[in-house]
Amino acid sequence: MAATATVIHTCALGRLRGICQSGILRFSGIPYGRAQRWHLPEPTEPWSGVRDATRFGPVCPQAPSRLDRLLGQGQSMQSEDCLHLNIWTPGLAGRRPVMVWLHGGAFVFGAGSQSLYDGRLLAAQDVVVVTLNYRLGAFGFVALNRVSDGVLPATGCEGLADQMLALDWVHRNIADFGGDPDNVTLFGESAGAMSIGALLSAPLARGLFHKAILQSGAAHIGHAPARAEQVGAALLAALGLERRSAARALELPAHTILAAQNLVQTSSRRRRLPYRLGTLPFQPVVDGRLLPQLPVAAIRAGTAAGIPLLGGTNRDEWKLFTGVNPRLRLMRKEDFRARVMRFGKDAAPDLLAAYEGPSAFEQFNAFMTDKVFAEPCRRLLEAQSRHAPSFAYRCDWSSRFLGGAMGACHGIELGFLFGAYRTGLPGTFFGQGANADALSAALLRSWAAFARSGTPGWPTYQPDTRRTMIFGQSPPHLHDRPQEARRLAFAAIADPRLGP
Repeated sequence: MAATATVIHTCALGRLRGICQSGILRFSGIPYGRAQRWHLPEPTEPWSGVRDATRFGPVCPQAPSRLDRLLGQGQSMQSEDCLHLNIWTPGLAGRRPVMVWLHGGAFVFGAGSQSLYDGRLLAAQDVVVVTLNYRLGAFGFVALNRVSDGVLPATGCEGLADQMLALDWVHRNIADFGGDPDNVTLFGESAGAMSIGALLSAPLARGLFHKAILQSGAAHIGHAPARAEQVGAALLAALGLERRSAARALELPAHTILAAQNLVQTSSRRRRLPYRLGTLPFQPVVDGRLLPQLPVAAIRAGTAAGIPLLGGTNRDEWKLFTGVNPRLRLMRKEDFRARVMRFGKDAAPDLLAAYEGPSAFEQFNAFMTDKVFAEPCRRLLEAQSRHAPSFAYRCDWSSRFLGGAMGACHGIELGFLFGAYRTGLPGTFFGQGANADALSAALLRSWAAFARSGTPGWPTYQPDTRRTMIFGQSPPHLHDRPQEARRLAFAAIADPRLGP
């Protein structure tokens, strides 16, 4: 194991005690803001003395996730005082490209301090890596102001406001850590990528970052005000509160809020509410201020003009959610047909033809991968390619975990980008060996090159060629118009969240 040394560093806000390991400096648990419950965050104040930055800060209150259980990641201390960030840097002098990571977790779990997101390997590419926590679920993405007659200030964009404040902190302070504030790449996965899709459309985020990498997430989220009010009302009901008693929610302990959040999620999944709240009831809200309109529509109109974009998905995204589900493995073809008919209506015959496969289970996974991930990504790339250089990728690396049941599932690229594939139980899930090393090196090289220059090293995405770099067991290679029949089948579906 590499030797670890303690270092003392002085930045504009005060002195920090960090660590140096394998030539990479790490400063953890740095506060970038503070916030009262359901209020917008405020900048942090300078501190006196030497602040311990050798340990990560607390994470937003959350329930244990499937990812924690799968990868053996323990839960950190939880607190509503969670607005902290972490920095990995090769050196304190110079002006290196900066890469700011937004973690995923369906907007309800995760943290920038998870061991899965160790920034050392990426920082060794001579970039400065920043990870951060932001408010989640009922603490960051629920609109309560209208359903409480203004007593509770939450608009449903507090989590996004946290991300913006962290980016502002980076802009003001990252030069003290060897980073270039004028060359900031925002990158993230799943809900983190969806957050980036929202920030690309947010006027108040303009100028806070200069490039964007979206992994398995696009710009198709954002509750309309009416849906947001339904979620807020459901949360108050789960807390046993009404409009006239809503103020009591400000005094309830965090674990009570979290229990109510879990009840809303469970009730939505099991359809125990008079209305459907979807699979992501807690997500950013089109509030008219931070998010003036649906993100993909704003991006299509040019709100992110001039910001190079790298976006992509994994071949079998949906298998993370179904790979170990024995009931779904018994799905009949008529069941799959019924699901597609409900979704596609007039386009259903073309969709069914495009997803012919050996089993209904495989058809279902391919269809859901495209519906939730690949098609939103394709439409985002087409929207942004009109305004800035855009690049596409797909990861085809298959996990051998559980006999390969997970395939190239959601999140599979993370282990190779941050290096978790080299250790313990995560290594069992992601896979190891010479091909794994080559995949990791290729991803690191491409992501760092994009952060440095705005190009990952392959041609831009164009609506006619849809040129895509494929990463997997074999060396990276370009593919024009991948899965074209499936794309054409979806093209007939007009969905305002995806685009025309």
